[in-house]
Amino acid sequence: MATTQVLNLGVGLLLGLMTLLFIFRIVLSWYPQANLSKLPFALIAWPTEPLLVPVRKLVPPIGGVDIAPVIWVGIVTLLREILVGQQGLLRMLG
Repeated sequence: MATTQVLNLGVGLLLGLMTLLFIFRIVLSWYPQANLSKLPFALIAWPTEPLLVPVRKLVPPIGGVDIAPVIWVGIVTLLREILVGQQGLLRMLG
């Protein structure tokens, strides 16, 4: 397997996992009683929280709804399409 194929697969899996984690964060925001410091919720909160904090500073909650995870789903999805999509940069290198 060529290096670009391995890189393409790895980046695709990582960005897909991050999208899934941010979608789980959106669902968890519907349940404010969920303790994000305890398992299994900590597995979702730990990798996403460092990315959500700066966005929350720029975009405050709208009507009490935290839209930071929604913004990150859009960013990660766009990055995944640009890098490993059907005409993505990593795919063109390979």
